[in-house]
Amino acid sequence: MPAPPAQPRRTVAVVLLDGIVVMIGTARRVVDRAGAARLAPMAVAATLGVLSATAYAIGMVPDSPERPAPVAVRPDVTATGTTASGAPEEQPDESVLAPRASVRSATRVAPAGPAPPSVSASPPATTTPSRPPELRARFAVETSALLSYGAAVTISNPGSDRVPDWALVIVLPRESLRVTSVSGARASQDGPTWTFLPDGSSGTVPGRGSVRVTFRVSGPAINATPTACTIDGAACTGLPD
Repeated sequence: MPAPPAQPRRTVAVVLLDGIVVMIGTARRVVDRAGAARLAPMAVAATLGVLSATAYAIGMVPDSPERPAPVAVRPDVTATGTTASGAPEEQPDESVLAPRASVRSATRVAPAGPAPPSVSASPPATTTPSRPPELRARFAVETSALLSYGAAVTISNPGSDRVPDWALVIVLPRESLRVTSVSGARASQDGPTWTFLPDGSSGTVPGRGSVRVTFRVSGPAINATPTACTIDGAACTGLPD
């Protein structure tokens, strides 16, 4: 059973005030019995005296501090799990001590499965144009005169597709030498270099066929034959040593 709360200690001032209240009540009863006209001066004088004494006592006597109410101290718990009085220790509530489960751990994330294979769009099929076959050319001197000679270049196509475009280049030993009577091509000069290009449909080299380009050079064959001859960059055959 818990102990009743302790009563606060009464100070001197409180005791004196209670006495004044009691005396005033007593004086009032005496005045009522004996008559107010005869005892009134005496009651008033006595009351004033008591009030003066009480005021002086209150001013001279300091109030003593109130003692705080005792606080019940819980007995310490020993290391063996029992209190100082021998009573077994109260076990804490397991629900309070139990750690709270993490919301993140409670919600398990399903392991991610293997990523689906990426589907890459295959590039559109492109058709590579077939490379035209490499042409071949052979130079030959067909006729010879005192101051000129006639030459022919045979352009052959080893492939099965026709070749409409080609370029035959002949380099003469001197820039003063002239090329005339051209057949099977159109000729243009740049110094000693002469370039022959196809002349319309007659210049197309058919598959596994050939065309001829003929011309005449104004100079003796002994010292006016070409020093170089190429067809699309490939060297011609048949040039004199």
